[in-house]
Amino acid sequence: MIHIRNDQRGLLFKRGNYVKHLKPGKHFSPLIKNSPFSSYQVIVMDVHQPFFHPDYPLHMFLHDEELLKELTILDVKDHELALHFEDGKFTEVYTSGTYAFWNIYKKHTFTVVDKRKPAVSEEIDCSIFSDPELRNFLKEVHVGTHERGILYYNHQFQEELKPGNYYFWKGPVTVDVQMVDMRQQQLDMTGQEMMTADKVTLRLNFVCQYQVVNPRRVLEVRSFDQQVYIYLQLVLREHIGAFRLDDLLKQKQKVGSLVLQRLKEKEDDFGVRFMDAGVKDIILPGDVKEILNTVLIAEKKAQANIITRREETASTRSLLNTAKLMDQNQTLYRLKELEFMERICEKIGTISISGGGNLLEQLNSLLLREHQKK
Repeated sequence: MIHIRNDQRGLLFKRGNYVKHLKPGKHFSPLIKNSPFSSYQVIVMDVHQPFFHPDYPLHMFLHDEELLKELTILDVKDHELALHFEDGKFTEVYTSGTYAFWNIYKKHTFTVVDKRKPAVSEEIDCSIFSDPELRNFLKEVHVGTHERGILYYNHQFQEELKPGNYYFWKGPVTVDVQMVDMRQQQLDMTGQEMMTADKVTLRLNFVCQYQVVNPRRVLEVRSFDQQVYIYLQLVLREHIGAFRLDDLLKQKQKVGSLVLQRLKEKEDDFGVRFMDAGVKDIILPGDVKEILNTVLIAEKKAQANIITRREETASTRSLLNTAKLMDQNQTLYRLKELEFMERICEKIGTISISGGGNLLEQLNSLLLREHQKK
């Protein structure tokens, strides 16, 4: 006698061939004996576990209609993966093959995915991707907030990915995502030796800012940074060569504007938007710097002499006008005498004047004698 519980099923074999499956209950027959000498054998299976026997392939049991009523069959092709859910909860992932599950106590459902279409469907809850086993079949791509991702299948462009997390099935299709930084960037050109129109060699530090607007185009340009650098170098040499040194020093801002205008003509080719450009530093050779300093000092001295002469002329003219007014107005002449005398008294404690004559003439004679004593 063999007793099969409610959570069990029996598989009856005769001389190694499957006969039928046995439902819960007591099964008694002199023919059913689990012994090496009996032609009949019963294998008891747990219905909570997948239907599987290591010594018999699944197709040996599929002709039993009664058994099939209690089984859910899953057939996975070579290019597919199957996500197994028990009562709506993810349990396992299955690769190509045929599988059977007891449907007595649990409801088995499956989501079959085609690996030839790598993008994971939005219908699949991404919360199951934390499962360690499932992650072996997935490729995860993270696109940052300041990035764009360019998606390729087998090296063929598919689409542009916006910021977010993306999942792809590993399979026969090669998935590649290349990232492009969309933030404003700066290109520095330092220590570039260039020659002006008057054959003066100098070194230049130049800078430009740009921002990517067409990420796919940027990736199509081989060595993007280097090509932009070389083009900027050529444009800069062209404009610097058209300026004399004096003009260049006076019109640094104009050089930046001219170069930026030329760069904007190539925006579509590079897939970027050039925002600003300008000369940071102009570094002159030592001998040229000394010459410029000498010229500058001479110019400043000449300007100082001009200012001095202008002030002297203005002062003389003012004295002349004052003399004319004093000659025409005796009261004004007298006031000037008193002002002159006040200034003298500020420097001399006591002044004694005797005799007649003009006051200013006496003061002048007195000051003259003091000066001769010194």
